[in-house]
Amino acid sequence: MNLNHFSSSSCRCGFAGETGPRFIIPSEIRKPGQQQAIKVVQYNINTEELYVILKEFIHILYFRHLLVNPRDRRVVIIESILCPSHFRETLTKVFFKQFEVPSVLFAPSHLMAIMTLGINSALVMDCGHTETLVLPVYECTPILPAWEALPLGGKPEKCFNNVSSDLPVFRLYIRVLFVVWFPAVRTCFVSDLQRGLKIQEAKFNLDGTAERPAPPPDVDYPLDGEKILHVKGSIRDSVMEILFEQDNEEKSVASLILDALVKCPIDTRKVLSENLVVIGGTAMLPGFLHRLLAEIRLLVEKPKYSDVLASKSFRIHAPPAKPNCTAWLGGAVFGALQDILGSRSVSRDYYNQTGRIPDWCCLSSPPPESLYEAGKTPPPLMKRAFSTEK
Repeated sequence: MNLNHFSSSSCRCGFAGETGPRFIIPSEIRKPGQQQAIKVVQYNINTEELYVILKEFIHILYFRHLLVNPRDRRVVIIESILCPSHFRETLTKVFFKQFEVPSVLFAPSHLMAIMTLGINSALVMDCGHTETLVLPVYECTPILPAWEALPLGGKPEKCFNNVSSDLPVFRLYIRVLFVVWFPAVRTCFVSDLQRGLKIQEAKFNLDGTAERPAPPPDVDYPLDGEKILHVKGSIRDSVMEILFEQDNEEKSVASLILDALVKCPIDTRKVLSENLVVIGGTAMLPGFLHRLLAEIRLLVEKPKYSDVLASKSFRIHAPPAKPNCTAWLGGAVFGALQDILGSRSVSRDYYNQTGRIPDWCCLSSPPPESLYEAGKTPPPLMKRAFSTEK
């Protein structure tokens, strides 16, 4: 069974039951004669163009990397709950119409992440490339009304263009640094709470009375064996402060967790606060989890949260995988459960009859295995479960 985890920056693909993805490749395709790559995850283009891009990308996954026959294996796709229907429907059409896979299942990334820990309830934060999304999951059920999100992540345009610059080539450093993700992880870090507050104070204090802490040493990072990337110390410890700076609405990545808790039913808050799970590539930066927990404990003492949140206990789990592969590993665990997978997946025959793919929450009464046989029609109960009519 093939397992794919799409994100705006990269795609992780492999097989269920394995401990890690076989390949992690950029979510882009390159055409002959074009210097600039075409992003696969695009929401603002028409269906025909998106279909062509996804068809070429999936073809590369199957026949250049995985080397399997798509007709022989079911597909599990780990998706964000904010993925537009336009994109997921086009992706489903590519799998069923172009590659004729037996079945497809779209699984929420936040729910799959907690499966790596063997727990049923957790507050999951996905701090990725373009955004940070928080979603509570209670008894394996996502609490959709409580989700919180901010357009903050590891992407240069989102995260680093707001950082003040005193170097002429600052933006060039940042763009080169985060096009290659590993130099970012190895050279940049997140400061602790006290040092981070001093950096923010010096940044926003225009009269110059606040003194910035001494920056760490500069770093020379080799690229391509010949080129040397020079990273200034003032960049290494300051680029990630934007994630923890509160905007005009007092929003930051730390406040997202508390805001999501406030929206949850009162009897679920204690369990959720004591089971925090942080995933996403940005969470791989050294010091991120320590700073996040310190920021949460600082903010929870404010009247905005202390008056409504009785529990002050917060604990972060350590999943058995890197943060950028945790959701994929959870999907691999789920995909290895063949009985459950078969009952919750949507077959090619059912898709050809209905022309649509239901959401995860609509699969509480999934189509029976008999629907996998050609020519069978779903029973009346299943017609109602998958119907859009009121």
